[in-house]
Amino acid sequence: MRILYIDIDSQRPDHLGCYGYHRATSPAIDQLAREGIVFDQVYTPDAPCLPSRTAFYSGRFGIQTGVVGHGGTAAQPKIQGPGRNFRDSFDDQGLGRQLQKLGYHTAMISPFGQRHAAWHFYAGFNEIHNTGDGGMESAEVVKPVVDKWLADNAGKDDWFLHINYWDPHTPYRAPEDYGDPFKDDPLPAWLSDDEVIARHRKMTGPHTMGEIGMYNDNESPEYPRHPGKITDKDSLRRMVDGYDTGVKYVDDQVASIIAQLKAAGVYDDTVIIISADHGENLGELGIYGEHGTADAATCRIPLIIKWPDGPQGVRNSKLHYNLDLAPTLMDLLGGEKQPLWDGESYASALTDNVNVGRDEVTISQCCHVCQRSIRWDKWLYMRTYHDGFHLFPQEMLYDLEADPHEQNNLAEQHPELCREGQWRLSRWHDAQMQAMAFEGNDVVDPLWTVVREGGPFHARICDDDLPGQPKLKGLKAYLEHLEATGRQDGADEIRRRYAKQIARLDKAGALESRPAKV
Repeated sequence: MRILYIDIDSQRPDHLGCYGYHRATSPAIDQLAREGIVFDQVYTPDAPCLPSRTAFYSGRFGIQTGVVGHGGTAAQPKIQGPGRNFRDSFDDQGLGRQLQKLGYHTAMISPFGQRHAAWHFYAGFNEIHNTGDGGMESAEVVKPVVDKWLADNAGKDDWFLHINYWDPHTPYRAPEDYGDPFKDDPLPAWLSDDEVIARHRKMTGPHTMGEIGMYNDNESPEYPRHPGKITDKDSLRRMVDGYDTGVKYVDDQVASIIAQLKAAGVYDDTVIIISADHGENLGELGIYGEHGTADAATCRIPLIIKWPDGPQGVRNSKLHYNLDLAPTLMDLLGGEKQPLWDGESYASALTDNVNVGRDEVTISQCCHVCQRSIRWDKWLYMRTYHDGFHLFPQEMLYDLEADPHEQNNLAEQHPELCREGQWRLSRWHDAQMQAMAFEGNDVVDPLWTVVREGGPFHARICDDDLPGQPKLKGLKAYLEHLEATGRQDGADEIRRRYAKQIARLDKAGALESRPAKV
């Protein structure tokens, strides 16, 4: 059997036609959906990129592997200690190695391992093609590598190929000559509401409307589809159209791959899986062009599987994790679920259209904020341990059926549901710590390691000269930017919340509250 896994970085499900989007962003993917099964509620347990892909291939939660961040200790896998064998657990029990044991030739077209120094990402792969630009390459750079691999190998049997596309990832980079395919299509109705725009313009934090670039409103001529800030519906359109054009640009590549498989005569008996590492905030929680929260916008991902002789044109509505794919493939291919895996198989969904799945999922974010959340029934309960300068409250509660874009925090109205959410999170955490005590080399929750090291990597207050972090100097500049753009109250609240951390580094008191600039 041949297995093709197409991994579209930052792909939201609800910006694909097969998930109900009103724009024609994905005709090729939509056709695959009609020939297979669409999973409606799949989440990555750890976001964004590095934690998610580590969870996917290891089959384990980030609290167990230690990989929950983009820098610092929590970007490195935990040391296995004296129990480490000649091969580490990523290779010995990872999905790639299990496929090799079943006789599959495993191949990957992705720069991801080098992008994040995540060498464990390559564990279990016979063949690795690094497309060379660390995730900034567009699909026209990836395409020749894909075309050659398929020309050389499509007709062979028993291969697993992972292809990584980046075009929906910020900054949106589809080539200018691709045009503006959605310039005449309406924006999502909820997002173009004047009241929503006015409210979001007052918010603070990286990737809010006033600073799309993270901590400033600078633009790059290299990325004309990506605005520096959003001030009105025209700049909002530029943002949304830029993202959707990236989605459409990748969909064209999917169409090309399908044509090549058909030309090779292997399309019908090739498993095709479309998924992503995480989604993208496009207004949820007031954040734009980033994947920085433990919520449905960031952590919900698409999953479309065309399985030979499997169900066609059906949907699965149950909750799943991305790491559930590993035990599912082992069930279907005759392999074994590994002892360390946290996943649960949904093989019967692919063979008999059984609506199998989980009753709840726990999701985490420790790169831009520190949050853990739990999704059950229609509810999303979120706990914030470091707000990444967004001034989130400690508890948030959203009704995802009535409010899928997370605009109305119901925590104060429903304290009983917050208590239930906290209980569910505590139950999950207890189980993880118990597993760690029996199976791991330490009993450290990496979320608290992140907090101890100064906060999430992209919002860390420190005096080290490290890229990707605001540092103390950057935070000063950001607070001045907030004041200059009419958000004095937000600047003062950030100073208040982070007074202790600031004081340890800023002996001169330069971040004390000051009058608003005129």
